[in-house]
Amino acid sequence: MSRGTMIDEVITRSLEKYFHDLDGQMPSGVYDMVIQAVERPLLEVVMRAADGNQVRASEMLGINRNTLRKKLLNHGLLDDAG
Repeated sequence: MSRGTMIDEVITRSLEKYFHDLDGQMPSGVYDMVIQAVERPLLEVVMRAADGNQVRASEMLGINRNTLRKKLLNHGLLDDAG
């Protein structure tokens, strides 16, 4: 089983539990909720793996360094001066 498949399965189980726990109530903002829940830990783990190097982290993520910097700021993972 690939790592991507394992991550997919964890996310699928979590979402299924979320919808089950709603007990028929209509959710809203699910997309933003999931992106926020996944993006912050993703950034934290990748930044640790890159030893805090934004260029390496952006290469690992396949995004522009300026995009990474903006996401780090948005999640409070980088000081404005940093």
